[in-house]
Amino acid sequence: MESENTIIGLKSRILDIWNENVFTHESSIKWFDDLKNILFEFFDIKEAKYYIYDAETFLQLSWNHSFAKKLNAIKWVEIEPLFYDKDIIDAHKLQLKDCTENDVALLLRDKELHPLGLIIMESSEKWIEFSKTTQLDIFLTTITKLVKTIRKSVYLTQQESQFRNLFNVTKMFNSTLDIGQILEGTLNSIENAFPKFKSILILSNDQDRKTSAPYKLFDYTTERNTTVEAYVSGEITTELAQDLGVRLLNIPIVGKQGIYGILQMSTPLDYLFSIRQKEFAVLLARAAGNALENAKLYIQSHRLVSDLQLINETSHKLNMNLSLDEMVVFLRNQLMKFFHPEHVGFVFIENDEYKISPASTDVFHTMEGHLYIQYVTNHFKCEKDSLFIADFNRLIESKYEYRSLVAIPLKEQNNITGFSIILHKEPYFFSFDNYKLMQSLIQHSSLAISNSTLRYKLQKMVDRDHLTNLFARNYLDRFVEDAMESDDQGVFVLIDIDNFKRINDTHGHQIGDEILKQIARVIQGMIKNKGVSARWGGEELALYLSHMSLEQGVEMSKQLLAAIPQKTNPSVTVSIGISHWSRSDNLSFNNLFHNADTVLYEAKNNGKNQLCIYKASHSS
Repeated sequence: MESENTIIGLKSRILDIWNENVFTHESSIKWFDDLKNILFEFFDIKEAKYYIYDAETFLQLSWNHSFAKKLNAIKWVEIEPLFYDKDIIDAHKLQLKDCTENDVALLLRDKELHPLGLIIMESSEKWIEFSKTTQLDIFLTTITKLVKTIRKSVYLTQQESQFRNLFNVTKMFNSTLDIGQILEGTLNSIENAFPKFKSILILSNDQDRKTSAPYKLFDYTTERNTTVEAYVSGEITTELAQDLGVRLLNIPIVGKQGIYGILQMSTPLDYLFSIRQKEFAVLLARAAGNALENAKLYIQSHRLVSDLQLINETSHKLNMNLSLDEMVVFLRNQLMKFFHPEHVGFVFIENDEYKISPASTDVFHTMEGHLYIQYVTNHFKCEKDSLFIADFNRLIESKYEYRSLVAIPLKEQNNITGFSIILHKEPYFFSFDNYKLMQSLIQHSSLAISNSTLRYKLQKMVDRDHLTNLFARNYLDRFVEDAMESDDQGVFVLIDIDNFKRINDTHGHQIGDEILKQIARVIQGMIKNKGVSARWGGEELALYLSHMSLEQGVEMSKQLLAAIPQKTNPSVTVSIGISHWSRSDNLSFNNLFHNADTVLYEAKNNGKNQLCIYKASHSS
């Protein structure tokens, strides 16, 4: 009868706890303080602790935070056998440090026998006596109902807060396509839910980084294994990072088409996340992932139009019969405009030698620039694929100033004829989209560059005499006519090899050809950049000396007259005719040529191996 009165009193007092605490927040443990008072009142129990059950772990409820320290956590899988056929055991079997021989442990279960909570309390004579009565099951059932009700109330309160938070942030996500706002909103939302914990975004390299939100770029080579696992699998991971002194929670930012990064939270080592907390973090990250994906698709659609316009504009310009130098300058300007590198370089392969285009920016004409070029050159000797390096300093022992590098090969019929290279000091500066666009741009340009190179070679074949490598007569004609339009004066020189027919008859045409090449080398070595030399026809050669006075032209001709017999084998002599023009003479090119031709024949008729100068008296 006494035990029945006890249970009635207990149920009445527990109902009071339910009325007072059912709508309290998750951080409150007042209900258990009230329960401890009841246990003391009815059973003289002075000490009691409550462990809530979450994520297959019992965690001691405290005022400091919702969950107990890890040191006071109890894994269900480790103690389940102890409660195989009973709900009350001696607490010392749990092997907790602060349990005594007199403590008992009460397991609270739901109808499916799933754990709800655990009470560990000090035993007493009244409790031992009561536990032997049939009223014990009613007591446990009543306590279980209280715990279930409070758990449900706490869950609903948490769920309401979480969904309100998610609703607000999702509303914001749906109202913007600004990636910066989405990232900042994600962090604000997670910080509102977990104000005491540090959070950071770890973004994939192709993200637009115009945001004030704290972030870092994902790098397979340096990230922790659990972070990489979360990024690759798309599943949430946790890690006790003892070296950092924190527990890490890695939540993948997942969209429908891919994974865009990791939302990483750092908590104290002794903190354990509840299932609902993880669910909230996952829902938030997925909402952020979908919002990022939509924003990226929108940006990509606009970027695609811009990219197509860039390629179309570049292709159109490069097909306008530009010279190779003009093409390279135009391409350099396009790369600077659209990719914003700090340096752009072009390297061309000629006879297995790598030549840097003059259009390349300054750094490529320095020793440091040559190191980058050498690295890319070695790469293309082994592979034909483009080169995309996010951080150059991770590949080499030395540290270089420019860390982002993209190099795209120039190809002609699948053979690499050179490459384009861009650099930036900031690592990860160029996105994968930049890399793909530059690849497309250079591939479209390769054909135009190859055509320009081919035109140059063909024009060179037309403009050059194949035997002597001197310019052809047509080229010299055009050059002199242009010079007489723009310059103030110049000297035209005609050279004829003396007795050339006798050389061919005596030594053969092969020796005659060699004599022509020897004389051509003498002429080229002497005039260098002072003028233009050409094979005029047969054994006649010509040169035009730009901006020279008659006296200067005569002096150079005398040097040639003396040098040719010494540097030919068999030794030959030449006859030279010289004519000069100035702006005041009002001469045509035909007149200039005729004058030189006239005095050339004078030189030959006067005994050869000499030069004659055309003077005004010749016209009388």
